[in-house]
Amino acid sequence: MKKFCLILLLFITSFDGLQAQKYKPAQLDFKLSGNGKKIEIPFTFENNFIIVTVLFNNFFPLKFIFDTGAEHTILTKREISDLMSINYTRRFTIMGSDMTSVLIAYLTQNIDLTIGKLKVLNKNILVLDEDYFRFDEYAGIDVHGIMGADLFRRYVVEINYKRRIITLYKPDDFEAPEKKFYTLPIEVNRNKPYINVPINYPNGTLLETKLLLDTGASLPVLLYTNTHAQLQLPEKIIRSKLAMGLGGDLEGFIGRSQKVTLGEEFLRDVTTYFQELPKAADSLQLNDRDGILGNEILSRFTVIIDYMNSEIHLRPGRKFRKKFKYDRSGILLARAGEKLEQFVIYDIVKGSPADKAGLQIGDIITWCNGWPAIFYSLEGITNKFKKRIGKKIRLKVERDEVKMEFKFRLKDLI
Repeated sequence: MKKFCLILLLFITSFDGLQAQKYKPAQLDFKLSGNGKKIEIPFTFENNFIIVTVLFNNFFPLKFIFDTGAEHTILTKREISDLMSINYTRRFTIMGSDMTSVLIAYLTQNIDLTIGKLKVLNKNILVLDEDYFRFDEYAGIDVHGIMGADLFRRYVVEINYKRRIITLYKPDDFEAPEKKFYTLPIEVNRNKPYINVPINYPNGTLLETKLLLDTGASLPVLLYTNTHAQLQLPEKIIRSKLAMGLGGDLEGFIGRSQKVTLGEEFLRDVTTYFQELPKAADSLQLNDRDGILGNEILSRFTVIIDYMNSEIHLRPGRKFRKKFKYDRSGILLARAGEKLEQFVIYDIVKGSPADKAGLQIGDIITWCNGWPAIFYSLEGITNKFKKRIGKKIRLKVERDEVKMEFKFRLKDLI
């Protein structure tokens, strides 16, 4: 059976809280090596995700997503904890990305984690019953877990996307920056930061939104269509699958916001995702938010989150004004095959260049613009579909074991 997984990297599974019962955290012992005032943790930035290396129980080097939108630290690969004969003390249910589906997780205690020069002893973490998200399949990223705010909320957190460094400061030793930074208030609820963001639509509508600051989301902005009385979809939108959820695909719309304002700075023509929340979604867990602010915007700044003082400090980077690119082909790509070596068309936008050229869902891309598809990463091949308007794309595909060739030119869809 083919394994399909979206590459439209919307990791909006922020685990908005344990639904069944709360667990009491263990007495943690945080140790900083060096002068003890701050530590620097290197990270890689892959497909708009912050990936850090975590030494698990002083033995396994694992890859975790650094996620300000997650309340708890979670191991997604249960086979690792099983291999180490780690005991599970309690069973929990947690909320999935669609805000209604239930995931099963187990509590394991007294885990030691080493993250750069930060040592965390006797940590309680959650272990998913199965790997619901399969990052290695749909994102090409070898990820084993999520590093939640329970690990870093006691510090002032600086994320330098340019240097690929996370710096943790002890609050008593931190001095608010002045040069080139500006400061905005945030709300911290259940370890997660929220910020008020004015958003302008092309029709002149101004929305005052409350967004979750979520480094576990690769997108720029996601807005819920049914939490704000003034929210209306832009005139130019496409219907698309936003992500793969537990109960099926999460569908919605994609368009552009005219302007997204963050304090003293603003961004224009921002790619914006729209999702209708199910009626059964837990409003208490959502904390009355209107959506999510993700890494495609946050990565244009150096970001400092001061949890204790409920402030965020932002410094725009050199690529702050870079245009927001979106797919111009109409192809939604996925990985498939036993070894995930294939690129499969998972969905096609109706009326798009790919649709008009005759490409179909299920086609396996074998060549792209003269190069074998195996030479590309998921990010690399989709970037080909974001090139300039009018760019010719030549694809070779397999359909029911028949080889076929297609040509089309890119055009704006949103």
